[in-house]
Amino acid sequence: MKRIAARGPRPYLLAMRWIVTLLTCSLPIPALAHPHVFIDTGLEFIVDESGHLTHVRVTWAYDELYSLYTLEELKLDQDFDGNLTESEEQILSGFDAQWIEGYNGDLVVFADGAPVTLSGPMEPTATTEDGRIVTSHLRAVEGGSIPATALTAKAYDETFYIAYEVTRPVTVAGPVSCKIDRVDPDIDGQLAQMQAFLLTLDADYDLEENDIPLVGESFATEIFISCPNT
Repeated sequence: MKRIAARGPRPYLLAMRWIVTLLTCSLPIPALAHPHVFIDTGLEFIVDESGHLTHVRVTWAYDELYSLYTLEELKLDQDFDGNLTESEEQILSGFDAQWIEGYNGDLVVFADGAPVTLSGPMEPTATTEDGRIVTSHLRAVEGGSIPATALTAKAYDETFYIAYEVTRPVTVAGPVSCKIDRVDPDIDGQLAQMQAFLLTLDADYDLEENDIPLVGESFATEIFISCPNT
């Protein structure tokens, strides 16, 4: 299994290889969207008394297989009870927070349609729940804060090597009352669009020379946050 401790942008080649597999092996369309790691995601938007976003806290709960692989590699939970000691949690904390320059943390946030620049991960934590690794990290809004009157956010890996599902809580922390909405992806519709695209390619189409659309965002849940300015 691929290590993702040093997280960063992955090339178009991953998506291309999925398409090659699909076309040459006559596999069903889901083979194109073939994540190797599954992460249940939670988001906490932290706002101040003026209704400005200051931080975002991100929670990742890794799938059982990747969790087992990571714990074994780091030689943690040697008694196999699914629970970590305090010292083991300290060793695990930050294993997925060693990001390369330019990596966006597989999270995009917009305010009134303009991208919000977030810091790298701070205050990383790690524990286990039912044998699954659960980590969190805090990210600050660069420049201090930004009005949270119309925020949108998506958690996704554009290559879909990692599949993020927003199944953990999405909350707003702060002294003002904010509204949270979400729009979940149309999985069947997106798969149908990909299938239609693939059917337009002829046998001589050079996958290495042409940009194949990356599919991760198509499978991302979109979060909407609206906080009153005071």
